[in-house]
Amino acid sequence: MSGLMQIRKDVQNIAEVIASVIGVDVTIVDENLCRVAGTGEYYRSIGQFVDSRSVFHAVLENGRGYMVKDPGNEILCLECGARAECRESGEVCSPIIIKGKTSGIIGLIAFTAEQKERLFSDVDSLMGFLERMADLLAAKVLEKEKTSSLELMTNQMNTIINSIDEGIIATDAQGEILRYNHSARMLFGLDGTRHSANIRQFIPEFEKLAEQIKRGSNIKNREFLYQSRDYPLRGTYSVNPVVVDGNFTGMVLTIREISQVYRAVNDAIGSAYNTSFDTIIGESHLILEVKERGMKAAASPSTVLIQGESGTGKELFARAVHSSGPRKNKPFVTINCAAIPEQLLESELFGYEEGAFTGAVRGGKPGKFELADGGTIFLDEIGDMPLHLQGKLLRVLQERKIDRIGGRAPIPVDVRIIAATNVDLEGKVALGEFRQDLFFRLNVIPINIPPLRERKEDIPILMDYLLRKCNIKMGKDIQGFGMEAVSLFTRYDWPGNVRELENVIEYAVNMEQGNVITLSSLPLRLRKTIKAAHRPGSTEIVSLEELEKEAIGRALKVFSNKDKAAAALGIGRATLYRKLKKYCLE
Repeated sequence: MSGLMQIRKDVQNIAEVIASVIGVDVTIVDENLCRVAGTGEYYRSIGQFVDSRSVFHAVLENGRGYMVKDPGNEILCLECGARAECRESGEVCSPIIIKGKTSGIIGLIAFTAEQKERLFSDVDSLMGFLERMADLLAAKVLEKEKTSSLELMTNQMNTIINSIDEGIIATDAQGEILRYNHSARMLFGLDGTRHSANIRQFIPEFEKLAEQIKRGSNIKNREFLYQSRDYPLRGTYSVNPVVVDGNFTGMVLTIREISQVYRAVNDAIGSAYNTSFDTIIGESHLILEVKERGMKAAASPSTVLIQGESGTGKELFARAVHSSGPRKNKPFVTINCAAIPEQLLESELFGYEEGAFTGAVRGGKPGKFELADGGTIFLDEIGDMPLHLQGKLLRVLQERKIDRIGGRAPIPVDVRIIAATNVDLEGKVALGEFRQDLFFRLNVIPINIPPLRERKEDIPILMDYLLRKCNIKMGKDIQGFGMEAVSLFTRYDWPGNVRELENVIEYAVNMEQGNVITLSSLPLRLRKTIKAAHRPGSTEIVSLEELEKEAIGRALKVFSNKDKAAAALGIGRATLYRKLKKYCLE
């Protein structure tokens, strides 16, 4: 749509003013030769197109005005398609120039001798008048363009602001709310008629905020609690001042519901990585049974208690239960109950309010339960939790609410609890060191992870996996394990379980200079177990053939390629085949 067509009401008004001043008919067309306005006979043809061979076309092409004193007979009229029906007795045309371009034409038309006389009596004054009218129309078009541009920009800004998840509220210097976005309206229950509301209704410490901002202080992510009639709103706000000519005239508050803040934190740390049961290495019947039970537990909302020795991978199983269940896209937050001093554990679990104790962070701090809202919290070493906190944890399990230290109201949480321990909890219950009611609450789905010494058939698989992992980490290319090393690994009891196995292999990869891990590259404490087993007086006697058969069998499990197995054993390919036949290992 042309610029003149967008202001056609103004164009028509100006056409009628010109007609009344000069006493002739007026028509105004745009750059497409479409009649935008008209008076007298031309009023009925508004919206129609002027002949493209008329004098108006010449005005568009040349960008200057024309006077036609003898319509139908002058050169400019000879090719006009409306020449035969033309009843005009005179015509004056003036271009409308907008940004250096001819964007329309003002035409003054005489039909009678009297009108013709008025039209041509003072041509210079008339042309000056038309130029001023053309400038007026051009100014109207530019004003409309600016208004439309401003409306577009305003609509875009409103759309952007209303698309933001955070609530945004603008106030004046007295705290009266001037504007707010859709999120703020939803958070505080505002509506279109409540612009008269004051920010003090939601954040009472407005005066303190204003004074701090005037002093140049930054206010970022300060926590607040707003208790409406329907529900409590816990959130954080940041404040930016509005300054005009050096004077404080108001502020803009960015408000986030606390769940949004926790969600952002959890996206960064809560679900740092997902673990499936397929990533848990092992094919023994014991580990397969535990994985099957874990998969069943993943589909349930019930509390899980994982028990097992240190290094068996309790957290790995906890992550697998979380990642395989309906909360897999929600946070997974861990806390080691034995690693945090008793005086700090309560605040770490449940958080605290501002001023709850000396040294409390300004604005308070959320606990792990709040961070895990909607997801899973993993309480490792639960057996070391102090008795007074066990009672508080029991209340959380029963009521699904937590109390911050110094808090005024309980905070509802939706959290699944997975606990883990390497101690005998039932024994601690018998000794009065662990609450029996809490034990029953935690032990809804028990999972017991077997130690590595009870599933030694998994050792070769773990050795191969951990060697590849360490090769990548260290940038090395060790192919496998020597015969003596394989024998030692499979006979050792691994009191530190998988964690100890991984540490030993990482040590060996660092120490080994060749392409096969030998006995000499293993830690000294591990090598001493061989000497201890063969000291005079040792009751453990194993035949050489049995040792050789076991070593060859382990090598074949570790290496799918017999050439690599022979190299690891330190024998030739032919010797390996002879031994395979001897021990019926084909």
